[in-house]
Amino acid sequence: MRRQAGFTLIELITVIVILGILSAFALPRFAGLEVQARSAAVQGLSGSVRSGAALAHALWLAQGSSGTTVTMEGQTINLTNGYPATASMVNVLQDINGFTENPAGTFSASSAANAATCQVVYSEPGVIGTPPGITTDVSDCQ
Repeated sequence: MRRQAGFTLIELITVIVILGILSAFALPRFAGLEVQARSAAVQGLSGSVRSGAALAHALWLAQGSSGTTVTMEGQTINLTNGYPATASMVNVLQDINGFTENPAGTFSASSAANAATCQVVYSEPGVIGTPPGITTDVSDCQ
């Protein structure tokens, strides 16, 4: 007598039901990660803005603290009081994919429902010797 191999219909339905139950519990966990990922991306861009401003300032200091421009990675960066000018900050950053700059120096997550509560704002220093203002808002990165 030949024995048939395979799964019965009951076994297949049981596996499908178990997978459905597992996905019902896992899906909300993965859906909630979108907001956290957007918030982390904004905080990462904030670190890039801080680093870029510090690098431009260090280059300016290395060149004798004179001049109103420095060149970084082939990009001319206009300086104000030794730090990048607000309009030049986008040139300091090499990649702002996923973000929009509007107005100059304000980088908002493109996919955020409310750009004003999911952004990095760069403002140049008012006097020499003070660092630029860099504020990060991730209060509502929906």
